[in-house]
Amino acid sequence: MFTVNSYSLAVLFCIITMLCWGSWGNTQKLAGKSWRYELFYWDYVIGILLFSLISAFTLGSFGETGRSFIPDLQQAEWDNIKSAFLGGVIFNAANILLAAAISIAGLSVAFPVGIGLALVLGVIINYMGSEKGNPTLLFGGVALITLAIILNAIAYSKQAKQASKVSSKGLLLSLGAGFLMSFFYRFVAASMDLDNFVDPAAGKMTPYTAMFIFATGIFVSNFIFNTLVMKRPFEGLPVSYGEYFKGGFSIHLVGVFGGLIWGLGNAFNLIAAGKAGAAVSYGLGQGATLVSAFWGVFIWKEFKDAPKDTGRYLFLMFVLFIIGIGLIIAAGSN
Repeated sequence: MFTVNSYSLAVLFCIITMLCWGSWGNTQKLAGKSWRYELFYWDYVIGILLFSLISAFTLGSFGETGRSFIPDLQQAEWDNIKSAFLGGVIFNAANILLAAAISIAGLSVAFPVGIGLALVLGVIINYMGSEKGNPTLLFGGVALITLAIILNAIAYSKQAKQASKVSSKGLLLSLGAGFLMSFFYRFVAASMDLDNFVDPAAGKMTPYTAMFIFATGIFVSNFIFNTLVMKRPFEGLPVSYGEYFKGGFSIHLVGVFGGLIWGLGNAFNLIAAGKAGAAVSYGLGQGATLVSAFWGVFIWKEFKDAPKDTGRYLFLMFVLFIIGIGLIIAAGSN
């Protein structure tokens, strides 16, 4: 089993997580030109489950150290399996709200507001569960990111008013997604032995096994959550499973690719958690807000029609996010 043995490598893995978690939304934007997000989301979830299996039977099974995937799954205690599974259910509920927010308000709003809130609350929750890292630096970084979220919300309100289409629904969905998203990681982390991935305590799981159970929770709960959203969408008319099966191979592939991207980030984040600690690893991973805001502002031009002074708010948002993430990195090295 592959494990991370240095803090610097753990930070690198978390940065890769940040890039992956902040970029998967681009696949929804691409598919959204001809494909409802509720349909896209099925392929996205399949991609996450697929990657969890790939990582479990490769990095999670090769090498001489640690328990490989199948033996680890066989010895896992039921309470730990339930914890990781519940983490997947909570994540899925949050992520469906986030996907809806992306379709309504765009990447540059849904992620900074939703995932930014998840970062703030999630760091606090995960630090309480495993007090690893300098709290002054850690929560100083969180405070700056909180200010960045506020600035993003102000920029969005200005842009929306300019376009005469203020979407309180988009903001509310983002906030709801962020609140739920802040809880999922704690349940997954609790199912693992964060102090020793090489020789984890009996009944605890390695990151690869926990990731598979987590992905299974996402997949199973999707039959409930996404079915409800398909029948009662946040916007537009209901969609059916018949429409999903009418989609071409290429459009399905876009969604699966989005799930693979997110799954790669999730794998690297859980692997890094043993060395960096749950709070730092989660906080850095959710720095995805910065990456997604970059995509939304500079690539998708979601603020192109905003008033001129909106640029100042966006600039300050990026600066505060970067400094805040820097403080979180420093917190883990102390």
